Amino acid sequence: MNFKDLKKLIQNISSNNFDLATQKLQKVIFALDKKELIDIILDIGTIPEDIPHDSTEEKLFSKATDIVLAKTFRELGLKSTVNKGRANCADVVAKSEKYGYSLVADAKAFRLSRTAKNQKDFKVKSMSDWKGDNDFAVLVCPYYQYPKSNSQIYGQALDNNICLLSWEHLLLFLNNSINENNNVNLSKIWDISNELASTVSVKNKDANDNFHLKGNSIICKYLKIDQNVLNSQLKRCREATIVRGKEEIIFWEEKIKEVNTYSKQRAIKELLKALKLKEKISAINKYISLIENNK
Repeated sequence: MNFKDLKKLIQNISSNNFDLATQKLQKVIFALDKKELIDIILDIGTIPEDIPHDSTEEKLFSKATDIVLAKTFRELGLKSTVNKGRANCADVVAKSEKYGYSLVADAKAFRLSRTAKNQKDFKVKSMSDWKGDNDFAVLVCPYYQYPKSNSQIYGQALDNNICLLSWEHLLLFLNNSINENNNVNLSKIWDISNELASTVSVKNKDANDNFHLKGNSIICKYLKIDQNVLNSQLKRCREATIVRGKEEIIFWEEKIKEVNTYSKQRAIKELLKALKLKEKISAINKYISLIENNK
């Protein structure tokens, strides 16, 4: 299976009961071999533009990112599970049977067409609450979707000991056959913010460089990987993202051509649907009804 196969599967099962569809996804993803997993991780951080916004397909894609992350932890030698439909908690839990620690993790994917992201999109502070009695908390996001300049999420990660990783980092681990064993204790990676915090001043805690320069250096040091290997990995992923972006542009260019063929009546119908005006009216009516019945 590759990423396109996974997307097709999501689209095919989106009409099923959500829990059953999730079970199907988990069965398929947990059965992937390492090569297939690597292929999927390369693209999983980007939500395809042909998956409608706020659709069941999008929710299933989000669930797929959680399952892929859990599968990756398993490949790294941890025991990992996906939380089922629980709110206000991390999506993934992993435990090291070798060293006894546990962690919670959250997987993120974004659309290339979405430019406005803020600290709430990354839920760094929430990760601290979700950590609970676990030892570590890990956020996995596309490397180039993290804020390019200074951001509060970096300071929040340092203050709350949240490990900021990327799908690109996970590819580095898998491509270099990193696996927890007698000589490799991955808790040093999950605890990276703790080490960074001891070297960063309060004034500079929101700096992007803390994770994207110092953090990368620490990861390579712990895993005994040459920094150039990571840089090459990031370069390949950047080039793949550019290719992916051009494919997504073609999708929207074709959509523009399709819209230009609409009749006036259909154009109005599609606009009303996009604006969700009937849903807004229904929501207001529902609220009014609750008030009227609560005299």
